[in-house]
Amino acid sequence: MSSSNYLRFIAAVSTFLCLTGCGFQLRGSYELPYQGVFVSAPSASSVASNIRRELTGGTTRVLPSAKEADAQLNILEERRDRLILSLSGAGRVREYELKMVVRYQLVDGNGATIIPVSEIRLSRILAYDDSKIIAKQQEEAMLYADMEKDAVGQILRRMVAVKPNRARIS
Repeated sequence: MSSSNYLRFIAAVSTFLCLTGCGFQLRGSYELPYQGVFVSAPSASSVASNIRRELTGGTTRVLPSAKEADAQLNILEERRDRLILSLSGAGRVREYELKMVVRYQLVDGNGATIIPVSEIRLSRILAYDDSKIIAKQQEEAMLYADMEKDAVGQILRRMVAVKPNRARIS
């Protein structure tokens, strides 16, 4: 083995050992403490459809009705806003602040609150250029998709962390 290949091998092994030593691990699927979950949301909620997609393939089933479910996730509000953050000397927009607010609640099969009404607030900065309108529209859509993914992850991690009262869910 040449010295450069040997150094690359040592660097790769060192990186691997550092990552495993610090507790790093890839994010897997979400293992919820419920057998079945019903997701209730306004019809245009992309967060709700992303949550349903994340739960598909795991041990928890997404059910079509609240009657059969151990828990019900209610997406109460999903709102997007775009605010002007800065203007150029000529009065043209230079930056927007994109905001997303998701309000949700988790209740058990008997209607008892597991997670009270909670709110996730996310924001991103979008540098804007009038000469690249189509590209900036696509970038805005990507930033909103990133915020949706972030909100879904936060909601699912909170659902995993909350331990349900098994006496009520049986």
